[in-house]
Amino acid sequence: DEMDNIFAEFAVCMKNGEAPDCETAQKCVKLLQSHITENYYNCTKEILLGLGQMYVYDERFKGNIDKHADGTAQFVAKAIEIYCR
Repeated sequence: DEMDNIFAEFAVCMKNGEAPDCETAQKCVKLLQSHITENYYNCTKEILLGLGQMYVYDERFKGNIDKHADGTAQFVAKAIEIYCR
């Protein structure tokens, strides 16, 4: 459920009109990467970038993330892309 809370925080950031490159969104990306690494596998930037793309293109992930607000998956993917540059 921690991961779901992270996505909810991304949604709040987006609903507040913040951009994917804002400090809050970038902190959420770091938190997401840390959560995945601590609970599943070593989440490198390369893996994280692939996950961000999957969050948008796989309807199962997109639907689950967008339940917080429409467009959250796209916002997360863009924030991840910026973080991984």
